[in-house]
This record gives sequence, structure tokens and C-alpha cells, in this order.
Amino acid sequence: MSVPSVRIGVDVGGTFTDFVLVDEARSRVLTGKRLTTPDDPGRAILEGLDRLLAEAGVGIGDVRQIVHGTTLVTNIVIERKGARIGLITTRGFRDSLEMGREMRYDLYDLFLEKPEPLVPRPRRMAVTQRHDAHGTERLALAEAEVRDAARALKAQGVEAVAVCFLHSYLDASHERRAAAILAEELPGVPVTLSSDVAPEIREYERANTACVNAYVTPLMDRYLAVLEAALKAKGLGGPLHLMLSAGGIATVGYSRANPVQLIESGPAAGATAAMHHGRIAGVADMISFDMGGTTAKMCLIEKGEAEHASVFEAARVRRFRKGSGLPLKVPVIDLIEIGAGGGSIAQVSAMGLLTVGPESAGSVPGPVCYARGGTHPTVTDADLLLGYLSPEYFLGGEMALDRGAVERAMEEHLARPLGITVLEAAAGIHAIVNENMAAATRMYVAEKGRDPRRYAMLAFGGAGPVHAYGLAKLLKLPRVIVPAGAGVASALGFLVAAPAIDLVRSGVQRLNAVEWSGVAQKFAAMEAEARAMLEDAGAAPGDVTFRRSVDMRYAGQGFDIAVPLPDAIDAASVEAAFLDTYQRLFDRRITGVPMEVLSWRLNATASRPSVPESSAAGDGHSLKGERPVWFPETGMAPCRVHDRYRLRPGERHAGPAVVEERESTIVIGPDATFMADSHGNIIIDLTGDAA
Repeated sequence: MSVPSVRIGVDVGGTFTDFVLVDEARSRVLTGKRLTTPDDPGRAILEGLDRLLAEAGVGIGDVRQIVHGTTLVTNIVIERKGARIGLITTRGFRDSLEMGREMRYDLYDLFLEKPEPLVPRPRRMAVTQRHDAHGTERLALAEAEVRDAARALKAQGVEAVAVCFLHSYLDASHERRAAAILAEELPGVPVTLSSDVAPEIREYERANTACVNAYVTPLMDRYLAVLEAALKAKGLGGPLHLMLSAGGIATVGYSRANPVQLIESGPAAGATAAMHHGRIAGVADMISFDMGGTTAKMCLIEKGEAEHASVFEAARVRRFRKGSGLPLKVPVIDLIEIGAGGGSIAQVSAMGLLTVGPESAGSVPGPVCYARGGTHPTVTDADLLLGYLSPEYFLGGEMALDRGAVERAMEEHLARPLGITVLEAAAGIHAIVNENMAAATRMYVAEKGRDPRRYAMLAFGGAGPVHAYGLAKLLKLPRVIVPAGAGVASALGFLVAAPAIDLVRSGVQRLNAVEWSGVAQKFAAMEAEARAMLEDAGAAPGDVTFRRSVDMRYAGQGFDIAVPLPDAIDAASVEAAFLDTYQRLFDRRITGVPMEVLSWRLNATASRPSVPESSAAGDGHSLKGERPVWFPETGMAPCRVHDRYRLRPGERHAGPAVVEERESTIVIGPDATFMADSHGNIIIDLTGDAA
């Protein structure tokens, strides 16, 4: 009996659902793309899998593993379509969700709108109990009050409950007892404990994390249960795994219990794919640029690795405005996300200015050119009119684009109100969305103390290669790399991600008061827990590596930084690591000031799975013809169109040019050259010196 050798990655985005099939036995990679079905995301997944397996000539029984990532958690929170939840918290902290950090994300907005808590005040219950900042019990849990709270929540028809007690990250016994009482009083109602999902300091963020997890648990539990059952019914023998926001993969069981950990799974997959392609291309320092149908994501990758963050902000009131959302204690890959995608809608503002995004047409109704009911012009519509996209070869020719409808919509909604031509409106959309992305990238890189001109760009996503040249010019980057299968690269990211987990233990202490034997015990316990979880997710016994870090600050500071730790730690080595990290981030080194430790962190990772490497094996007859394409330097002018699959490795071409593949299109301006390398990447050199 043959061992199943097929692995499949599935990325459900706001506009498209992407697929990558890796057949290890035959050393081949196949891709697919389907419009997302927002009413039932599983439908697009199952239909796309059927087609992909048929194209590959294999059955579902040949599939060893499916790895899935989804925007469903994010969408539930943004659209406020989650469960009816309640919160039980420490007496005196009932309103902490509304008070938040008491910080204004816009100092000069007199009508500042704050994010509404997921739990309205009548469903927030306070009970008597108290642990202090050292984990010492000061007031016992009033169990009768917990029962009364549970009955009050039951009367209000709650579907899930979050529990967040003060300092429970140091002693979770009260939360666990409360969970036992809730199980008796509310049988079948899922309960989220803050000490399980976010066992670390900062009450507001911890409470938000518990509430978001409770809010999405009923829907995500049903979705994953139904999807897993449908795949098993089709004959899937291998496991279904999920991508976590920090870039690792986990079991369905873990994901159903901790769905908040999936909130950034799609963007994390893109960054993971970028690191993979960077290793293949031999580029260690780059800006990952992932532009899909709804959003654009940028991630700074140095020495082959992306940075991680321990806080993520969800459901911003001012979309993509830092400080306007719900802060969550969730480990994530540190990237920036803005409302700039192929589906971003262009309109005339109240001041008579052309604006683009952040609202998106999504997959339903989609851009005007999709002919699915969209009426307002989008970035994809502009790219069609500018000649970047072929109306006959979109998605490899499977989806014809309606140019006439776009021209009419552009004239009605933009050109006529602005007093410009349709072509000028389209060029304006393209320029504005590129400028928006460039401004966001500059700020993101500058906050890390870096100069973007030092980096190459790795571009992917359905719209990424279309806009990469223009964005790179604005950022003054020397080189753009477009990997094979760029339009579905995030789905590949699922298949090159290693099983991984992040654990944390909090406790504020001065560095000179730390008991190092106790720290060693904390790390030993976390390592044992992480190893068991990774082996459950498919890691081989013993095949787990650990990275340690600590959150630290100078005494008196309100915020902390993540400090990588050496293998052997003591007061001197940790102090040196903190000073080095602080100087790298802030270009200063302050000595003689007491330091504090807040949280000890452990990242556990198994080996990365391998995938067959793409190769460029074209016959050199790549020229498909010419069509008019718009560039700022030339206006609308004839431009060569190439077939990516027929480009010969090492063969250099000069721009302007358009290179077409099934899931995306690469645009190269008149001042650039490009070539295919031996790994199937397209290298675009903006200085005329590609290697």
C-alpha cells in the first residue's frame, strides 16, 4: 500500500480562495484559484479541491495533509457577527473594557469614536475574588456570586462566556473553579479563560483576548467541525491543520478551542511563503509585499526571518489606524496591513478629491469587470483599462473581464464628476493606491529604524506583481522578485510552515531580584508542554527547537520590548541582551537604571517540511504579442506581452513589458529589465543590473 504523498494548502481570502497542491512523489506543484463564497467559505474549498485533485490526477485518499488559513475570525470580529457572549470578571473591573487604556488615537478629533466592547454592560458580571500582583490570594472566590452571574447570563441567552480575573496569569485557580461552576450552570456553553488564551500581564488586553476568543468560538467551532467532517466524508485520511497567526500550524482541536490564534493566519502564511522564497533566491533582507483582492500586507524580513509581535489590534474603528481597535495578546508575525487591494473601491470624496479604499468590493459583488453586480470602479478595473490585465487571460482565461462596463462605470462615478477622462481616472486610481502603500511601508520600516532602500522586494498575491514595479519606484528599491505561482503564494506558505507554538509566563520583577532557578523551571515546564503539543500536530519526537525571549523595560517605563535570550541566562547576560536590543531599536544605551522583567516567552518549532522547487524551463519563445499599456513616462503605448511559462532562465528582456501567468500578471516599466532565474523567479531590476 502506497503512502499518501500529496499535501494541499488552502487560503480563504476576502476575494479569492487559493490552492496549492504539492505532490512529493512526483516532485510537482499545482495551483488553483476560486472566488470566495462568503456565505459558506467551505463551499469554495470543497469545489476547488475537487477540481485541483482532478487536474492532478490523484484522489483524496492520496492526500497526506491539508493546511488551511482563513480570514473568517477577522471578519466575524470586524462585522460583529459573533456569538452573544457574557463576561465574568473581578468586582471593580466591570468597565475595564470600555475604559481601555484611556488613550486617544487622534488627539485633535473632537468626535473620536472608540471601539465598542464585544460584551455590552448588562452582560458583564462582577464577582468577589482577588489575587494581588504577586499571585497571593487576598479574597477568596465567592462561588455563590459566580452561580448567580451564570444564571443571569443564562436568562440573557448567552452562547459563550469569557472569564477574566485580576492577575489570573499568576494563579489561575479562581478562573478554573469559575469554569467548573459555569459548566454546571450553563451546560454546553463554551467558556474561555483568560489564563488559557493570554496568561500574561495587562488586564485590558487579556480581557479583550478572552472576549474575542469567546465571541468567535461557536461559529469557528461549527465551521471547522463541518469542514473536517466534509473532508473525512470525501475520504481524506490525513489531518486538517490550521495556520496560526505567528506562522506555525496546529491541529483542528487546538484551533477550535483557541480560534483567536487564527486571527492573522492568512497574512502569516504570506510572510512564511516570502521567507521560503527568499531562502531559495538567496535574498536574506527584503520587504515582503502581498497584495490581494482586499488588502495589502508588507513585512520586513531580515536575515531570512520576519519579526514577531505579542500584541495585535483587531477591528479598528478607523480601519488601519493604530490605536483604534481591540488590542489582543496574540503572538503574530509583525507586519503592516492596509486597505489596498484589487477590490478597493475608488470614489469622489465630499471635498471633490479622488480616493481609493479602504472599502472593498470583495468577491460579492466584486469589481465591475467581473460582471457580478459591482457598480463602483475598483483598482482591478483601473488596471484593466491601463492595459495591465488582459480581458481574455484573467485567471488563465477562465474569467472574461468586461472592459465596456468598466469604462461606463469609470465615466459615471469618477471621470464626469472630476472633469477628467476615463484614462486619467484609471491612472489616478493606480497612482493613489501605490502612494498609499508606499506611505504605509515607509512608516512601517522607519518605525523599525531601517532604510527601505537597503532591501529587495518580494511581490506576490493576485495584485502584488501588477503594482510591485510602481511601488518599488516610489520606495527607491533596486530590485523586485516575483516567485513562481505568485498569485497563490500564501497558500504555499501553509505547506512550508513548520508546526510551531508560542507560550508565555508573566511576573513583574526587577532584574536584580530574579530567581534564576525559578526561571529555569518555567522554561522547562513550557518546553515540555510545547513539545507535547507539537508532537500532537505531527512533529517527530525530539524534532523540536526552542527560542527564548523576555519582555523587559527600564523601571518606570510603561511599555516593554522583546529581548532575545542566549541559551545560558543569568543577570549579566540578560542585561547585556536588553541593552543591545534597546540600542538597536532606539539608538541609545542607558546604563545605571534599574531594569524590569515582565514576561518570559518560548517559541517552539519543529522542522520545516520541504516542497519541490519550481524551475524555469521555458523554450525562449515567450513573446505572446503586444497591447497598449499605460506608464507615466510613455502614456498609452505599445507594450510587449510575455508568457511566463516560456521564459528561458537567464534570458534578459527590457521593459516596458507585461508578463502573464495563470494567477497573476507582472508589470515592468520602461526603465527596468527582467529575467527568469533557474528557480522560476522573475527578477526585475530597476537599475538595469539584475544578477
